[in-house]
Order: sequence, then structure tokens, then C-alpha cells
Amino acid sequence: MDVTVSPSVSAGTPAPPPASDRIKNAADISVIVIYFVMVIAVGLWATLKTSRKTVGGFFLAGRDMVWWPIGASLFASNIGSVSFVGLAGTGAASGIAIAVLETNGLLLLLVLGWIFVPIYIKAGVVTMPEYLMKRFGGRRIQIFFSALSLFSCIITKISGSIFSGAVFINVALGLDIYAAIFVLLFITGIFTTAGGLASVIYTDALQTVIMLVGAFILTGYAFAEVGGYEAFTEKYMKAIPSVIMDKNVTLKPECYMPKADSFHLFQDPITGELPWPGILIGMNIVSIWYWCADQVIVQRCLSGKNLSHVKAGCILCAYLKLLPLFLMVMPGMISRILFPDEVACVVPSECERHCGTSIGCTNIAYPKLVIELMPNGLRGLMLSVMLASLMSSLTSIFNSASTLFSIDIYTKIRKQASETELLLAGRLFIIVLIALSIAWIPVIQGGQNGELFQYISSISSYLGSPIAAVFLLAIFCKRVNEQGAFWGLMCGLVIGLIRMFAEFAYGTGTCMEPSHCPNIICGLHYSYFAIVLFTLTVLVMLGVSLLTKPIPDIHLYRLCWALRNSREERIDLNPQLYGQEEAGDQAEEGDIGLPPYGPEESQGCFKRAWKACCGLQTKKGPKLTEEEKAALERKLTDTSEKPLWRNVVNVNAILVMAVGVFYYAYFA
Repeated sequence: MDVTVSPSVSAGTPAPPPASDRIKNAADISVIVIYFVMVIAVGLWATLKTSRKTVGGFFLAGRDMVWWPIGASLFASNIGSVSFVGLAGTGAASGIAIAVLETNGLLLLLVLGWIFVPIYIKAGVVTMPEYLMKRFGGRRIQIFFSALSLFSCIITKISGSIFSGAVFINVALGLDIYAAIFVLLFITGIFTTAGGLASVIYTDALQTVIMLVGAFILTGYAFAEVGGYEAFTEKYMKAIPSVIMDKNVTLKPECYMPKADSFHLFQDPITGELPWPGILIGMNIVSIWYWCADQVIVQRCLSGKNLSHVKAGCILCAYLKLLPLFLMVMPGMISRILFPDEVACVVPSECERHCGTSIGCTNIAYPKLVIELMPNGLRGLMLSVMLASLMSSLTSIFNSASTLFSIDIYTKIRKQASETELLLAGRLFIIVLIALSIAWIPVIQGGQNGELFQYISSISSYLGSPIAAVFLLAIFCKRVNEQGAFWGLMCGLVIGLIRMFAEFAYGTGTCMEPSHCPNIICGLHYSYFAIVLFTLTVLVMLGVSLLTKPIPDIHLYRLCWALRNSREERIDLNPQLYGQEEAGDQAEEGDIGLPPYGPEESQGCFKRAWKACCGLQTKKGPKLTEEEKAALERKLTDTSEKPLWRNVVNVNAILVMAVGVFYYAYFA
């Protein structure tokens, strides 16, 4: 396509007026204030409603959650500011194919509810590393996986959420990014450290409603502005920036023209930016880690009052996972139509001027649409939506990360730590996570051509494929033992880190300047690399396991699929590591929800107020008999369902799969 560039345009368009002036009106400010009041009220209500003085109460919400807050929290934990900014940005750059990464979750949510969660409940675990230790025995795989999970939280989830929130705040408010971030982190930290999982889940449910209402309104405004769906499909293919020359060098058309297959979910397997075999197979493998073995997601399901509520929550979230294409990806594409010079810029000097990043500005697509398109009041609502998504993601991650640290790492450092000490350690560890995540943000800005969601997906494929292999074989192949799982995870991680750090060193390249990373390391698309990495990990696990002794069935009852319904008494592997010597004292003080007991502790007024705020009350109850404790343990590991509700959730699972098939067939 021939493009005539006027001298005034090539010299750069005038800088727009400060966007923050548009927010400074009574309507927007009122909506934002009302939003924060609502969130604080719900958080405080949930904080006071539930027990937080035990590990079960704080980390698993007392295992008394019903299906709708579980489903809403699953969705809110997954769809955060990263999704609004990242999905819209990649949609603006390459079309609707990125939505496949979201709808992959539809099937995996059903796998989570019907296969993985029943095993976790029967195993009686709180964290995923705890499951691995019960399944394989020993400490090294538990500690290694805990450290790996926390590392992935830092470089993907927390830093990505903070960065995406910073992008929106920068566009919308014109405030200093880090100052605004610290305010948000302070608010989210209060809910996480004080309220525990119950507060997080109930505020997530409120924020899900706010996110969906605001996103539907913005989508309606966006399609009305562009002239409807047919006009949208036509105009997007013509949405190119005015400035396509850099120092008198004309860029190649593929650098600034929309992709020919922008409206296909399945892009070319060789030349596509998101090749369909890799996205369907490779990223589904990675999704096993995210949806079925990630602490943030699984912890919400473990809080369900029974298995039917868990399954219904997964179904609700699966239906909601069909919405990102319409509420995030397509609005991002419309933003490119309306603001091609800013969103689709390709010349480094122009991009630097519009968004402060030389490699591209697609990440500002959604915030730009909000600020430029929405009227007063609704603009404040959408700002609240973005703040809600940022807060819901961070609160979920903070709570789960503190669970991992407290239960799987701190207890190995301080073997005799009291429950109060565990809760305080987990809360203080959040501060360390925040500091490391903020330090990682500059790395995100240069990854995957500046597309946030592509960065998250690529890093997840390097770290998540070995984890998915370990959990799949742990559940479906009882022949796999600790040696096989550990060395498979180690080999997979080493290979994945080589690829990841090579990309950091050489860069992922841009259209103007390709990456110089050797093809033997970076030649495969990250989704294809995920398939290779998964296969290698499986082969190492099986090979090492077959060369070493198997684990007797007496140690595997209710820990793998073949023995899931066994009623035999299980003897934990390495009882000296996982038994009365370490867990005995804690079990009597409320572990996994058991009520504490003992004499009343004398406290001053200030100490009582502080502990009430943090959920560390030391009020003691009567000592349970051995029979009562055994009955409570059976209740916490019960996966039975009433026949009526079991049939209801099964029928709905079939329906959601049918809707998913139609979705793929229509947009493929």
C-alpha cells in the first residue's frame, strides 16, 4: 500500500494535552471514591466474617466457599490488568489469535475441577509443593518447586501486574508511576495481610462484577465509534501509522501493516506470529501448570465447601473465559484504528515520544481508548476497573505466595515455628516479593517486541512446561518416583532457563532489528519450544524412574489417579520429614483448619487490637479428642457429592465444552 506522508506528520504530531486533566472532574473522582469505599467495605466484612487465626482459616478461607465467589475469584485472579493491557496490546499488533491463549483455559478449568482438585483434596494438602512431597517423599523437590514458583511469581505475575498498572496510570493520571504503584500496593497489602483468602475471594467477586460492567460499556462505545463490526474488520486492515520512515529509510510493509490473518484464531503454523499448532498444543501444556498446579488458582478451589461447588466455580469461570476476545482483544484492535500513530507506531523516536518505549506502544491501546473515548463518570468507572483488576491480581498472588513461603520454606528454616510466627512470616515476605518485582520491571519493557502478553506467555512456556510434566505424571503414572521427578524437573528447568536468559541477553528483536540469538537456542517459536521442553522432561522422568526403585502403593493411596478411591491407610513417605516430629505440634494448634486449644493468654489492650487487626487472636478453645480430630480430618478430605448436583455440574460441563467448540469453529 502506498502511503503519502506529509512533512508536518513525518516531523511528529503535536503532543496531546495531559490526560490527567480529563480525570480531574467531580463525576470521575466520585466514582473512584465510591469504588474504593465498596472494596474496603467488602474486604472488612469478609475479614470479620471468617476465621483467620489458623492456617486453614487464613489460607483456605475455612474451606467454606460456595461456587459463585470461587468462579468469580478464579476469573479475577486470571484476568487482571495484565490481561487488559496485554491482550489489547497484542490484539492491536497482530489480531484476534492471542484470544486462543485465553480460551485454552476453558478445557483446563474442567480438567482442574474433575481430575486435579479431587486428588488434592483427598491428599489433604494446602499447597502444591506439599502435594509433591507427599507424592514423592523427601524435601528437595518440595523446596525446589516452592522456590521456582516464587521466582515465576516475581518475573511474570507480580512484576507484570505492576507494570501493566503503571502503563495505565501513566496514560490516565499523569502521576509519577512508582508513587501511584506504592499507593495501590499499600491498599492491596492491607487486604492480603489482614483478611487472608476469604477477604481476597470476596473482594475478587465484587471486582469481577465491576470489571465486566466497565468492559462491556467500553466495548459498546468502541464499536459505536468505529461504526459497527463490519466497519471494524474493514478499517483495522487499513490502520497504519503516518510515520513509516526512519532517517530516510522506508520500513518494510510487514513492520507497520496489519497481519493478513488478523481475524483468524488459527494463524499460519510457520510464518504466523502465533502459530496455531504451538498455541493449541504447546500453550495448552503450559496451561496445565497455570490452571491445574499453580498455587493462586488451586488455592481458590481448595477453599470450596464441597466438590460440587468447586466444579460449579470452574464452570462459571470457563464461561467467563469466552469474554476476553470481545472485551479486551477487539477493543485493542479498535484503539489501533482510532489512534494509529500512537498505538501502531514503528519508528523508535515516535514510540519514545508517545509511550516512553522505543520498541513499540501497543501496550497503551486499552488505556488510550479509555481516556480518549469515555465520557466523564464512565472514565472514572473504567479507571476503577483497571485498579480493580490490578488489585485483584496482586491480592491473589500475594496471598498464595505467602502461603508457599510460610508452609513450604519457612517451616524448613524454623522447624518449631508457632502458627502465629508462620502467619507473620508470610505477611512480611510479601514486602520482599514487591521489592524484587519492581526491580524486574525494566526487563519486561524490552521483552517480546514490547508486547506484555507475549512476554508473559514466553516466560511461562520456559518455566511451566517442566512443571506441567511433573504434575501430569505424578497423578497419572504411579511408576514415577522422586528421583525421576526431581531430575526431570531439574533438566527441564536448566534448558528453559538457557532459552530465557539467551533472550534477555540477545533480545527478542524487532521488525527493524532482528535478534542475534543463535537459531539453535531461539530458532523455535516459544510455543513449539514448550512442546519440546515438555517431551524432554517426560523422557527424563520416565527414564530415571525406570532405572530406580518404584514407590510401593502403600505410600500412594489417594495421591494418584489409579489409587484415588482407595480406602487403605496411607503411610507417608519419610515420616520423619512429614509426620509427628515436624507437624505434630502444629497440628494441635490449628493446622489445616483445626481449632487451637490451650490456656487463655494474658495480653494488653494494644496487643489485643493489633492481633485482632491481623487475624492473630489467641483465644483458645476446648481440646479436641482424637475421635473429633479424625472426624474433622475426614470432612476436610471428603470429595463426595450429592447425585443431583453431581449431574447438574456434569451437564453444564458438557454445555460449556459445546459452546467452546462453536467459538473455535466460528472464529477459526
